Parts: sequence; structure tokens; C-alpha cells
Amino acid sequence: MNLGIDGMQALVCGASKGLGRGCAEALAAEGVHVTVVARHADALELAAAEIRQSTGSKVTTVACDITTDGGRMKALAACPQPDILVTNAGGPPTGDFRNWSRDDWIAALDANMLTPIELIKATVDGMMQRGFGRIVNITSSSVKAPIDILGLSNGARSGLTGFVAGLARKTVLHNVTINNLLPGPFDTARLTATLSDAALATGRSIDEVREARRLQNPAQRFGTPAEFGAMCAFLCSRHAGYLTAQNILLDGGAYPGTF
Repeated sequence: MNLGIDGMQALVCGASKGLGRGCAEALAAEGVHVTVVARHADALELAAAEIRQSTGSKVTTVACDITTDGGRMKALAACPQPDILVTNAGGPPTGDFRNWSRDDWIAALDANMLTPIELIKATVDGMMQRGFGRIVNITSSSVKAPIDILGLSNGARSGLTGFVAGLARKTVLHNVTINNLLPGPFDTARLTATLSDAALATGRSIDEVREARRLQNPAQRFGTPAEFGAMCAFLCSRHAGYLTAQNILLDGGAYPGTF
């Protein structure tokens, strides 16, 4: 399928590794000119070089902290009029809510709710004026089925979900869609960190925890960044103009509900 986005401009956050990189690579493979953002320059430059080599597409790098005003200004200076925006930031730490301070909550909100909103605010009007825009927020399956040790993430990402639900129904008239991708267990560094915390808390080895988690999933495997990226690329395509304000769960069937 030709996604119809060849030559467009995309800003992809958290793109040096994991799901963000999967999205950047999938878009680049469709001929999109991708501006990739991450905090660590070395890892970002390596990822960009590999994406250029595998896709032949133009990839621009911006090493910055997207959760800060200065970082967002730097990213938007490099890609001031994106046709596609993929928001993504590392999830907050796991733990018990009794141990979290106000500063912990503010940091989670800044990274996983307010930063995406600020990026949308900076780009959505231009998209509407041009008559095309695709915004995809990488959130979490915890929005659908909260995870007790991920309270900071549950709260912040659910706030973003509520905001998007209202805005996306106003922008679709102008062919600008906003959707959320909710990853379950994908084989990324974030999953490894979460499993490590679980291993430490239970006294088991990380290999034991990882295998138990794998077997709990109906697919009996973890997702890959490439298949996550493929779904993102479709949501960003010209074919997805009638799909907006949705929370699309990619979890191998782990969520047990009907709706």
C-alpha cells in the first residue's frame, strides 16, 4: 500500500531507540523527511545514520530534552512546519504513590501530558491551514488497564488522553487527525527496566520475570518496534483521514475486555 506521504515532514520525539525509533524508521521508509529528537546525541546520531542507510530518506537530528521549553524551541526550529508529529517521552519511574512527592508528579505531567500538548499547540494550526496533519501520541496500555506500580504514568497519560479526545474532534474537519498509540509489552529498554524493578521487588531473576511476563501474553511474545512503527505509519497516512480521537491498543491481546 502506498501511504501517500512521500516527501512530507515529520517530527518524531524519543527517536534514538525503542518505539520512537520504530516510528521514525517506518516513516522514513515511506519517503518522509524525518527530524528525530532525543536527549543523547551519540545514540541519536547512530540511529539516524542507520535509518538513512536502510531507507535512503533524509533524517535530521536534534539532540535536546523535549520536555523543556528550550528543547521544544530547538526541535521546532529544525522542523517548524511538520505534516506529521509523533510525541513520545520516557515513562516516569515505577513505585508506590506514597513515596512520590509533588515534584515527582509535576515531572511526570511535564513529560507525558504537558509536553505533547505544547507540541500540538505549536503545530496543529499550521497543519489545519495546509489541510493535512497527522498527530500520534505514544502513550501506554496503562491508559486502558492501569498498572499499580505505574501510577505516575497512569495519571499523566490519562490526562493527555482526555485532552486529545476533545481537540481531535475539532481538527478532523481540516484533515488533521490526532490519535494515541497504546503499547503493551514491547521488547524495549523500558520493558527491561520495568522487569528489573519487578525482579528486585520479588527476589526473582530478571530472566524468570521476563519469561513469566512473556507467557502471560496471549501472543506469548513481546512486540517489536518495527511492527509498532508500521501501525504509526498507517495512522500518519493519507488513508487514515477518517480515523481520529482513538486509543489504539497494541498488546498482543493482553487486555481482557471487549471494549
